[in-house]
Amino acid sequence: MARVISICNQKGGVGKTTTAVNLSAYLALLGRRTLLVDFDPQANASSALGSNPLHTETSVYHGIFGAAEPHALLQSSPLANLHFIAAAPHLAGALVELVGLPQREYYLRNFLHHLRHEYDYILVDLPPSLSLLTVNGLVASDEVLIPVQAEYYSLEGLGQLLHTIELIRTNLRHPLAISGAFLTMFDRRERLSHEVRRELRAHFPHHVFDVEIPKSIALAEAPSFSKPVVLYRPESSGAEAYRRLAEEIVGQEKSSPLASQPVFSSHNFGDFNVV
Repeated sequence: MARVISICNQKGGVGKTTTAVNLSAYLALLGRRTLLVDFDPQANASSALGSNPLHTETSVYHGIFGAAEPHALLQSSPLANLHFIAAAPHLAGALVELVGLPQREYYLRNFLHHLRHEYDYILVDLPPSLSLLTVNGLVASDEVLIPVQAEYYSLEGLGQLLHTIELIRTNLRHPLAISGAFLTMFDRRERLSHEVRRELRAHFPHHVFDVEIPKSIALAEAPSFSKPVVLYRPESSGAEAYRRLAEEIVGQEKSSPLASQPVFSSHNFGDFNVV
């Protein structure tokens, strides 16, 4: 049965979709059957793998409402072990349609239930906001993976995200685990990057991955060619970093369960002194 992992940060521009696409690619290259579910109406992950959101007639939107059969939505990627389910701008309509429905938080979970026995990993790329789409993604997942941009505001938003995860655990009785956090857009030449790294590693009350994703032109350019970075610039520093992240994720397979971990520590994670 698949590990279902949402890639989530309520702050935009932290490398969430870049992570979804490239981590999926490297998990596939490591021999894991991988499915990437684009659950963001912007549909950037879909376009990064060759789908045109403006010409997508059936997408994950139709899947969650039962208007399309799950297997009919699977699309192939350039990598043998990697499939994806596309999003499109019409997914934004689900925000309105879900509001009045019973069990509205469970639509994506019910949809993925039909697929999770066919994959080793299902990664869900979530929108950069707290909405019913985000809640659906978190409830559908076993774990949350948190990219943290190496800048101050990204740290400030982590406290809010941890609070959201705690609410889902408590109010929806869903044992959502935290896979860990990792730094993105890390620049070894910048003092701020090093300060953010120090604060994250000292105070984040969960696992922090060893790898730090650097600022990389190759990572920024690859989506314009509709390719993950491993097929565009496999020798680049960004490609190497995502390979290492995939290896760390796979390494967790032998670790103890994460769900028993408390979300908060005694440290008030929203308060940082970055100088």
